[in-house]
Amino acid sequence: MNDSVAQAYGRTIEQERVGSLVGLAPVATRTVLDIGARIGYIARQLSDRGFAVTALDLQRPDIADARITCVQGDTTQLPFGARSFDLVFCSEVLEHIERPALERAAIELSRVARCHLIIGVPYQQDLRLWRTRCSSCGSINPPWGHVNTFDEPSLLALFPDWRVRERHFVGVGEPGTNALAAWLMDLAGNPYGTYVQDEGCIRCGATLKQPGPRTPWQRVCTRAAVLARAATARFEAPRPNWIHLLLERTESA
Repeated sequence: MNDSVAQAYGRTIEQERVGSLVGLAPVATRTVLDIGARIGYIARQLSDRGFAVTALDLQRPDIADARITCVQGDTTQLPFGARSFDLVFCSEVLEHIERPALERAAIELSRVARCHLIIGVPYQQDLRLWRTRCSSCGSINPPWGHVNTFDEPSLLALFPDWRVRERHFVGVGEPGTNALAAWLMDLAGNPYGTYVQDEGCIRCGATLKQPGPRTPWQRVCTRAAVLARAATARFEAPRPNWIHLLLERTESA
């Protein structure tokens, strides 16, 4: 994983996000599965609380910490038996999984969790904002490779056998955009998209690259898109950046 990931965890808002997530873990927890562990920042914090942590990602995490067991695996087909972990921790993952794989992932999380799930996702994210354009295939991509947007009801619908024990809302999200502004920004070539992301094009897998010099027409479209967004953004109510849920099994599950 590149240095930008490690640097991101040093930002105040990221520390607030991670602190919220780790703080949701019940004290009585013994074993934890950390889904999408990446560089192990959260896995280490969970280990510091005395939990036995297994860190899983699509590529086996390289975490230099003897307390943490590192495993390669896919969230849609987890290599563990039913109810193997007291707590399954899944943050910044579900927004990346397209349907119907998303439903399979939720079933797998529920299957391997014995007592609790901690789920963290962006809250009501406007996926039309900060889109990118792939220079290889021309596809328009959502920001950060996020293919799903969630509110609390849509998130809970993935986990029908679980109930909310605790919820946190973290951060303040930026205003969204509108159909006209998004269309104009697409015409402009999406010059302000999230091209620093690690995730490649969701269609062809190519690395996303910042667009080259823009034409005068594209500059006009960019300016018009900014004005069109501003015209509606002022009327939006503030919303959180993330929603974090601690879920527990219902008695019948």
